[in-house]
Amino acid sequence: MTDTNAQANKALVAEFFETFSSGNVPAIIAAMADDGTWWVSGKLEGMSGTYTAAGLAPLLLGANAGYKAGALRITPTGMIAEGDKVAVEAQGFAEMLDGRVYDCQYHFLITIRGGKIGDVREYMDTQHAKDTFFGG
Repeated sequence: MTDTNAQANKALVAEFFETFSSGNVPAIIAAMADDGTWWVSGKLEGMSGTYTAAGLAPLLLGANAGYKAGALRITPTGMIAEGDKVAVEAQGFAEMLDGRVYDCQYHFLITIRGGKIGDVREYMDTQHAKDTFFGG
């Protein structure tokens, strides 16, 4: 892969997280390949597991309804690209409607397919997610 391809893939991922942070669920799904998947680490009922691109929409809509700003902001803090993969370290932040704060560090491994987000593997602090979203 040329450095140009790596830069293009990182730019695509950065743009995707900007879209994700907007809370615009149809745009998030449109940025993913039709056969794309999103896998969430852990064993959190109602959150962990593998979602199709279309199947991700209800999860995002449900979560966005609990955020004061209507979306979880995910800010990449570092990226490495090789081949069709981009590894991303990121910081997530959202204030919940009840005042609790979700402030989580992530690692994502993203596969690019056909100029879109193909597959996402999300690694996060599942205990913090459980405490914030499911009350501990």
